[in-house]
Amino acid sequence: MADKRNIVMSGIRPTGFLHLGNYFGAVKNYVRMQEEFECYFMVADLHSLTTHPDTKELKINVNRVLSENIACGLDPDKVALYCQSHIYETSELYLYLNMLAYKGELEKTVTFKDKVRQHPDNVNAGLLTYPVLQAADIILHRALFVPVGKDQEQHLEMARNFANRFNHRYGEVFPEPQAFNYGSELVKVPSLDGGGKMSKSENQMATLYLSDSDELIQNKIKKAKMDAGPQEPNSVKSSEVENIFLLMKLVSSGDVVKKFEEDYNNCSIRYGDMKKQLAEDMVRFIAPVREKAEAIRNDEKYLKEVMEKGAEKARKSARATMALVREAMGLNYF
Repeated sequence: MADKRNIVMSGIRPTGFLHLGNYFGAVKNYVRMQEEFECYFMVADLHSLTTHPDTKELKINVNRVLSENIACGLDPDKVALYCQSHIYETSELYLYLNMLAYKGELEKTVTFKDKVRQHPDNVNAGLLTYPVLQAADIILHRALFVPVGKDQEQHLEMARNFANRFNHRYGEVFPEPQAFNYGSELVKVPSLDGGGKMSKSENQMATLYLSDSDELIQNKIKKAKMDAGPQEPNSVKSSEVENIFLLMKLVSSGDVVKKFEEDYNNCSIRYGDMKKQLAEDMVRFIAPVREKAEAIRNDEKYLKEVMEKGAEKARKSARATMALVREAMGLNYF
């Protein structure tokens, strides 16, 4: 990795399956970033313990996330692709940052409030200090850029606060991490039920996963909600129809999109034909990723090498940072 390039850091939770929204909203950007930045992409296995304390499936989930991301184009030789739990320095920095985090501010975070509502019997300290661990993950590599969606902006703001508090109290060690994505428009991939965006967990029949079989992709698109069709030329599209056009723009050729736009505008569109075409193009897009991910997932030796290589890169960065942290804090007694 080039030494002089800006550092990018992002985490991927090993819960749920990667879907089309994850690909176009995040992974596609990661693949581009790996050519331009020094990148640390982490599988957040420790974070998952705050809501999924049962670890029976954890190894399977970690292997799946790694294999799907590699199948989408992440190159373990170009990036540090590693597991959070393999970097012990994270826990040390997390401990120090906890001394700079306050109960009141942690209780106010939107995600904490949401999780308390969802899991009232599991309000653990890890859940409360989730933003502190997330801050430790980011600033451990002295990352400048963090690719985040809207729902994570509050956590990134907190990471900046913790970095600044540390710098103010002990001396300048950390840069202020900034949100980063290509362009101002983040791709939001709509769900097939006409409401909201695709989700890892909510309505599985309305979400296209990168692991879906060809038949399942076709069935999901076939059942997608539509309206009664345009009543007059150049009608405004309903949200359901707009969603199908948005999905088509992601995976179909420009000519195909243009043909159905024209059919819609002159009231001759057949939604059945449009869905059939979208299903064909979606299968053509997803099938190679699914097959490649499956092959990688079945190669445990290769995945072990990926994790070891990623951990080595991440540890090198983490050790360098923690030497500076201990020096700044005056914890070097000998």
